[in-house]
Amino acid sequence: MNCDLSSQELAEYEQHGFVIRPEVYSLDQLEALRDAADAVVAVAREMADSVAAKDYSLDGNRFVDIGHVTVQFEHHEQAQQIRVIEPVHHLHPLFEALVDDARLVLPMCQLIRADRVALWTAKLNVKSAEVGSGFGWHQDTPYWVHDHDQVNRLPNVMLNFDDSTLANGCLHLIRGSHKLGMLPGCSDTRQLAGFYTDPDSFDENDQVAVEVPAGSLVFFDPLIVHGSPANTSAHSRRGIILTYQPAHRPTLKKGDVRNAGC
Repeated sequence: MNCDLSSQELAEYEQHGFVIRPEVYSLDQLEALRDAADAVVAVAREMADSVAAKDYSLDGNRFVDIGHVTVQFEHHEQAQQIRVIEPVHHLHPLFEALVDDARLVLPMCQLIRADRVALWTAKLNVKSAEVGSGFGWHQDTPYWVHDHDQVNRLPNVMLNFDDSTLANGCLHLIRGSHKLGMLPGCSDTRQLAGFYTDPDSFDENDQVAVEVPAGSLVFFDPLIVHGSPANTSAHSRRGIILTYQPAHRPTLKKGDVRNAGC
């Protein structure tokens, strides 16, 4: 398999802010990744209950920091289900190996326009069945602009472990919104309001629901407006999002350098 993005895929990414590669990973590989996700969630739960954990709340939602790892819980009162673990790559050898996977790294070299790339961050999204909460419209750049001087060179790739559907809260993207630059945040009373994109600054009619089968890859620009609805189905929507950057630069949370094979 040629891992490089074709000229057509690169043009699509430039025009729309994302490109999809369906069913890149096999059923056997996906089964192993799902098992790894379940194992990491169990480890993260133990970490969150440890004496080293720092427990806090933002906008009424529970977060726990254990060293450089942040565990987020679902957005329900007294929710016990984990929704996000970041960074996650070092918590399981399969996730560590993904950082160097040519199916991810070679396209990232093209998108970043670099011969080599490094990991910026990696997070596991769990999106549990029936309780997986949604996440409002946002861009990634406002989260990262104070930690990186080239936020336009931090593209994401999402590997979907499960089928991604409207019912289980699939990713939604605002087509072409990456061309608008960094947009203003909301100004309501939420603690994190400024990290959510002001809905008056883009056209929601341009949204695309990314319904893809398990094993699919979604490459998307750090400036594209995106979000997801709640999971109302009986099926989880697990997946990992890896964000890359030019080589030899430190990761977001730990500050180490994790260059990727290319």
